[in-house]
Parts: sequence; structure tokens; C-alpha cells
Amino acid sequence: MAPSVFDDIRPYYSEEINAAMCRIADSDAFPLLASFVYPGNEVGDVRNLVRSFTNIRDFQHEVMFKMNEQVITRSTDGLTVSGLEKLSKDKRYLFISNHRDIVLDSSLLQYLLVKNGFETTEITFGANLMQGELVIDIGKSNKMFKVARPSGNVKDFYKASQHLSDYIRHAITEKKESVWIAQRNGRTKDGDDKTDQGIIKMFCMSHPSNKIEALAELNIVPVSVSYEWESCDILKTLELYVSKHTKYVKKPGEDLNSILTGIVQQKGRVNISVCDPITEQELRQFSDLTNNDYHRSVAQLITRRIQSAYELYPNNYIAHDMLYGNETFKNRYTEEQKADFLHHIEKLEQYEELDGEALLEILLGIYANPVRNRNGMLHSSSSL
Repeated sequence: MAPSVFDDIRPYYSEEINAAMCRIADSDAFPLLASFVYPGNEVGDVRNLVRSFTNIRDFQHEVMFKMNEQVITRSTDGLTVSGLEKLSKDKRYLFISNHRDIVLDSSLLQYLLVKNGFETTEITFGANLMQGELVIDIGKSNKMFKVARPSGNVKDFYKASQHLSDYIRHAITEKKESVWIAQRNGRTKDGDDKTDQGIIKMFCMSHPSNKIEALAELNIVPVSVSYEWESCDILKTLELYVSKHTKYVKKPGEDLNSILTGIVQQKGRVNISVCDPITEQELRQFSDLTNNDYHRSVAQLITRRIQSAYELYPNNYIAHDMLYGNETFKNRYTEEQKADFLHHIEKLEQYEELDGEALLEILLGIYANPVRNRNGMLHSSSSL
């Protein structure tokens, strides 16, 4: 294989898969992984199966698909999807998604794509998570590519952004692979899904001569992921609480804990909505804007699609009524559902040393913000 300018971030090539499979099969964690994905099977049989894979498709269809099946069966009350009919199996897309769970947001989308006869996407994965041989092998065998987040000077940040932009365009237009990316760096911790205009600016960096073409040829499709029980909601509440009082510093292993919590935590119903693709005609309505205003306008367009497609569950309405001290949405939930929610938020009581009211306000906000965003859009549209 000839060296590539993208070797530092790209997923594995098919020629690299079998060696990676053998390393995964020989890892100390393999028995635990095998028991989750293939319950009831002998570890030796699963090990031999994994060692036999020689391409990405087999690994994704045989292992990752079954892993997602186990997640759905064990920790959800069902996964629903809408909007797949808006996609063509012959086109490649840039899926821009809200980001609630480190792994499952993109992983469950891959499951649905495979189940419905589409090709999987390449997936952005933060460099802070792409650590350790086992995680790297699983990630890069699953079409994940590394997103560097340099904390140094502006020059380093610009260089990393340019490199990422070049790779995403290369993947879609030359490799003919779709790509999944979150609408902002990191997960949405407070339930307020907003697209960072810096992400849009980054996409345009690899085609600076024409800002309309730069985005049009990427075939942007917003995606909205909703969990009835917010992934890692207690952990997110604690992080937001600490962040309000001091600079939040992640503990060693915290990201891995969030990954595992998100996988095993009961999530209730989960929905993925594939929104209307962003068309060239829509982009052209912003053609007279400055670059900065163009990036902002496109980001706002994507945000509106994601927020309007977010599946609102009883928990969201309960939290909104509790947060604002009214019963505006009392017809959207039952007393039993409210009792379940109240029981769930009792978990905050174990943190006696912290301000309980502040914690509760943060947790309620995580669930209530999607309702507030939907209502805000309804009010703004009715005033036009």
C-alpha cells in the first residue's frame, strides 16, 4: 500500500483488517466482548470467527451489526427510524447529527443503514477516544477516522481543521464513502442541540473557491437522534454542575466509563430521524452573505432540521413542566410516567455534598430543552 497523506487519521484499508482481527481476538478483553456480542457461544468459536474476517464489510455485518442488536434488545424498548426514503442508495452523504451518546448515535445509524440495504458510513472519532490498541483496532476496522483536537496555537488548530476538511471531501467525492459527523465538538450535555458554525466553516476549507459548491457536493443530511432516557444523564448533570463552579477536568478513564454506561444503561425508546437533505437551492439563498454569515445561516438551517425532527417523549414534557412550574403539557404524559421520571431523578440524592436544587435544575434542563427549542420554532414561524 502506497503511503497516503491521510494515513494519520484514516480508517483501516481492507488489506489491514485480518491482522487487526487477529489482534482483537488475542486481546485480554476478548472473552468479555465475545460474551456480549455472541451470548451462549464458546469463546474459542467466536475467536476463530473473528480471525477469519478479511474485510471491513464482514466485520461490520457480522460483529458490529450483532453488537447493535444486543444493545437494542438489552437496553432499549425499541429503535425506530424515519426518513430513510429520502436517501438514494447510489449517492454518498455527509450525515450531520446531534450527539447524545459517544458511540451509539453513529453506531445505531449504521445498524439501520445495513438493515435497510444502504452502505455504512465512515465515522468521526475524537483523538482523545482513539487510544489503546484494542480501541484503535475496533474503531479503524469500523470505518472510524480520527479527529484531532489540538489545544495548542491557532496555527495547529487551522492545520488540523484543513486536514479534516480535506479528508471528508476525499472520502465522499473520491472514495465514494458517506461520512457521519456530530453537529459540534463533543456531546450535547444540556439537551440543547445546536450546530456549530465552525463545523460548517471547516467543511468549506477544502473548497475555498466556491462556498455553495463546497457544501452542495457533500450532500449534507441532518440527522436527529432521540433517547427516551437520556444517555449518561446523571454523569452529564454532574459534569455541567462542576463546570459552573470551576474548570471541568476529565478523570482518567472517564470517556470509557461514559461509553460503557451509554451502552448498558436503559434507554427506553430510541428514535433516529433522517431529515430532508440540504439542497443546493437552499444554499444559494445565502449566496450573497459574507462567508461568516453564510456559515452561520447554514448551521442554523441544520439546527432547525435536527431540533424539529427530535422525537419528544413523555420525559421531555414532564421535565419541562417541572422546570417551569406549570402543567402546560400534562396531556402528554400519564401520572405513572411522571412517577417513573420522579423515581429516576431520585438518583441525584446520593450526591448530598452538592447543591440538590442546582443539580435538579440541570437534569430537568437536559430533558426540557428539546421541548423549549420546538416551541421556540413554532412561535417564531407563527410570527412570520
